[in-house]
Amino acid sequence: MSKGSKKSDKLNNYRKKIDELDRRLIETLAERHKTVQGLFANKLEEAKNIRDKNREKELMGRIRELAVEAGVDPYFAEKLFQDIINQSVRYQTYSLVDHQNENGGVRKVKVSFQGVKGAFSNQAALRHFSERYDEVECIGFKTFEQAAEAVEKEQVDFAILPIENTTAGSINDTYDLLAKKSLHIVGEEVIHIEHCLMAPGRIKLENIRRILSHPQAIAQCSRFLADLPRCRVESYHDTAMAAQKVKEDNDLSQAAIASAYAAELYGLKILQKDIANQPENFTRFVVVSREPVSVDAQISCKTSLVIATPHEKGALIKCLKVLDEFGINMTKLESRPRPRKPWQYQFFLDVEGNINDPNVEKGLKELEGKTVYMKILGSYPKQSGNSN
Repeated sequence: MSKGSKKSDKLNNYRKKIDELDRRLIETLAERHKTVQGLFANKLEEAKNIRDKNREKELMGRIRELAVEAGVDPYFAEKLFQDIINQSVRYQTYSLVDHQNENGGVRKVKVSFQGVKGAFSNQAALRHFSERYDEVECIGFKTFEQAAEAVEKEQVDFAILPIENTTAGSINDTYDLLAKKSLHIVGEEVIHIEHCLMAPGRIKLENIRRILSHPQAIAQCSRFLADLPRCRVESYHDTAMAAQKVKEDNDLSQAAIASAYAAELYGLKILQKDIANQPENFTRFVVVSREPVSVDAQISCKTSLVIATPHEKGALIKCLKVLDEFGINMTKLESRPRPRKPWQYQFFLDVEGNINDPNVEKGLKELEGKTVYMKILGSYPKQSGNSN
């Protein structure tokens, strides 16, 4: 046997061992999660102590010690276990919300989204619901409005809608839908968006003449696209739909911008990964239903609302002063034209706090007195960044 063959065999043996260790890691994570489920089920009726900060502190100290003893970077170990703890807290948070809103015994949910299988909205829906339900049926629609109407018509239990992106900004269609529909925000999901350029085969970038994707994805990848001057960039209904179209056409001069999951799903070759303007590219989605949810006081909450102010000087400032007086922190302010009211605007606000908190409730009632219109869109568990 040649030296090259021996080296190749040795590498393959190491790779097989790594594959086996990876499998065991996943199995251990699954076993840990089942244990968390059992633990939480036993304390569910008490509805307390979802997050024990002292125990987390002790756990992190123990993890650092174990990492040092095992020769593992303690910073890496701590970061890894922080993600594991956040995932556990996330599961317990939404399970408690389900339980207290008489949804704890439901094992299957139907969720509408805009696009087809493989869309980022589809992935966000699976991430949000799959841990808590035995079956999550995701149903794609052509438009955001059709996805929202499916909830109103009781065709599905929830809809998941993108509302803002860290690169391209707010998604106005969703804001307009929330203002006019009788739907309630009951949750949110933040996912990391990694855009990939894909085609039916491995081709050089200079040979691409047409690129299809959703307008938001195109905006998020504008710098990359500017370096392909011979390409015609065209808007499509959805990133995954664009991938599906490129696969069906089987034209090597065509490409799509979509997720790696969509490339795998539709059998496309990824030509380049991570082509967004910013590597830290996140999209926030809101989960909406026909009925609002009541959230336990121990859970960090966000409340979303829309207001319209009088058409007079300083009206918005007066509203914001009310929030300041009651110590309510505003995390988002978005203006949109008011329907059928030329040159008048409505404002969408996200504030920290639970609508059932007496101080928040009193503050929002005071705020309502300063407006000509106010609608609470929902009070729901808060997430932050991609760590939850």
